[in-house]
Amino acid sequence: MPKLKTLYTVSIFLIFTAIYYAGSFTKIPFADCVGFVLDAEKGTFITTATATSHFLYINTVILIKNIFELNGIEASRLLIVLSGAATVSVIYLTVKSITKTEWASVTAAFVFGFSFSFWRNAEIVEVYTYNTLWVSLFFFAIIKSFIENKKQYIIWAGVFLGISLWVHIQNILLIPSFFAFLFYFKSEKKYTYPSLFIFGLLFASLFILNMSQGLPFKSPYSSDQGNWVEESFRKTFMQYVKDFFQSFVYLIYNFNIFTFFGVMGAVFLYNSNRKMFFVFLAGSLCVYGFSTFYAVSDNYVFFLPFNVIFALSLGYGLAHPKYTAIKKLSWVCLLIPLGYFIAYKAVIQTEKGTAFHNFKKYKGGLNYYMLPWMNNNEGILEFTINKKTAPEPINWMTVSAVEYIKLLKSKGYTEEEIKKL
Repeated sequence: MPKLKTLYTVSIFLIFTAIYYAGSFTKIPFADCVGFVLDAEKGTFITTATATSHFLYINTVILIKNIFELNGIEASRLLIVLSGAATVSVIYLTVKSITKTEWASVTAAFVFGFSFSFWRNAEIVEVYTYNTLWVSLFFFAIIKSFIENKKQYIIWAGVFLGISLWVHIQNILLIPSFFAFLFYFKSEKKYTYPSLFIFGLLFASLFILNMSQGLPFKSPYSSDQGNWVEESFRKTFMQYVKDFFQSFVYLIYNFNIFTFFGVMGAVFLYNSNRKMFFVFLAGSLCVYGFSTFYAVSDNYVFFLPFNVIFALSLGYGLAHPKYTAIKKLSWVCLLIPLGYFIAYKAVIQTEKGTAFHNFKKYKGGLNYYMLPWMNNNEGILEFTINKKTAPEPINWMTVSAVEYIKLLKSKGYTEEEIKKL
């Protein structure tokens, strides 16, 4: 049995490495991508851990760049693709631990691996895929502690969550889940105290590092690039309602018909293991609530930690004896990519879909928003060199693009060569 689990783990990793690499971006996409590649190409290690510097992510990319002598683009691609595939394997291992059911574990892993938000981020230059890997390891340690009674994983939960804060500060939203977890193991002081201490040390180190360099105390969780949190509290009631319903659209687009099993999995877990249910509920409510109302245009990426929890619940739901007959239809998860294509074709034929496609055409239109694969995409560098204009403000992207173009030219690249990057 252990050999079979290893075989499945490695196979899933290799399959999704191939999928994510095959669909990976051809040219540096829009959004924050060019800023991350620019930092990587500069090769100067980040020494501060602010809300937007993503200390561990950038420094890991630079380390890969130096070790394998890659450019910033390929070093970023390597980390993202491998992190994505590794996360899907962790989802499989976690569901297998809680359900002891092979087919449900594999199905849950494929559904998560094909989920739009995660698939998209595994194919562009962003921090969220690497961050999701650490989050998935945190929940893996929690389930190992509950289900297999392996107490050493109590310590690992604190380690993984603490490290994740150095990747993305959003993970402070998982602290209530961590505290609830430690509360249920409060009698295991030999493990809970070290776990809490290591987590506290890793968390406090963010503040110590920044303050030692003259940054204010709040720097790890604040940014001078925007007031997104403050703006989130200034919305009208109807905007909040719209945000709430939009979050359901995200959920269904990510998990399609398998959304039902995610919901039922939560119900089954509540009935069978209250303690574990409340640990996951604490994390779910905080992450889902924040992501729903956060005042940024691409708030879908902030749901990824919640999506990890939902994928685990989905696997638990599938494995319930009530749905044994579903095993014969589990192969349907392989049709998820086709579902995205059909949805894209249906929307683009509508009047509003066509209008949206034309408005966003400068960065790929509906292709960018509804199809997760990113090969043959529109590139920010070519857009900037050709002095194209967008129907909406994107100067925060082009500023980094201009700087990156200058850096590449200083290394001997021609404009025609840069356009292909």
